[in-house]
Amino acid sequence: MNIFSLLYNEVIYKPLLNGLIFLYNVIPGHDLGIAIIVLTIIIRIVLYPLNQKAIKSQKKMQLIQPKIKEIQQKYKDDKEKQGRAMMDLYKEHKINPASGCLPILVQLPVLWGLFSVLRAGLNEENFVRLYSFVARPEVINNMFLGILDLSQKNIILAVLAGIAQFIQSKMITPQTSSSSGGNDFASAMSKQMVYLFPIFTIFIAASLPAGLALYWLATTIFGIVQQYFVLNPRTKQLKDQKA
Repeated sequence: MNIFSLLYNEVIYKPLLNGLIFLYNVIPGHDLGIAIIVLTIIIRIVLYPLNQKAIKSQKKMQLIQPKIKEIQQKYKDDKEKQGRAMMDLYKEHKINPASGCLPILVQLPVLWGLFSVLRAGLNEENFVRLYSFVARPEVINNMFLGILDLSQKNIILAVLAGIAQFIQSKMITPQTSSSSGGNDFASAMSKQMVYLFPIFTIFIAASLPAGLALYWLATTIFGIVQQYFVLNPRTKQLKDQKA
């Protein structure tokens, strides 16, 4: 086993497996779906500072849109100067134009880890990886609320996850007018991601066990709520005081 496999196993796979089994054991009714949702909330809380920073960066992007348009108009015939001026603007306001993608990239290892857990199966063979303080359940019931088998594919959950992803992407995408001509790379990238991520989410979630779609749906809803309180103008004064 190489260092990357060992790191993945010890930092991502085993903690997810143990966390999921632990929650399954302690949650009344032993519902795997509820355990996945609770695990999702815990993961989102751990990643909260990273997500908060990315959302604030996206909010700054929205606020400087008038300056971006000025630069695009001023240097519309000189793309090189326009690009340098744009980078200077981002640097001045301490903005990373690609920061909105970072939370998604961070979530991918977690998503893959949970996929590996569900793919390997929550069975006796896999329970040898449990920590000493995590009790081995006699059997794992894959049903969510008694109606949805999380070990099987589910197109409805996949579509819901895609819709939630679209709402989240739309909330943090800077609004630009057609006068910008789509010359700003960051704006063009953001616009594309609004539609590409939801389609990607539906395509992937529909081909994987429903437990993965449930996780993605839950983590996206959590993100939507977090973004609402950061981006809502009525909370600006409170947020600025805390910053």
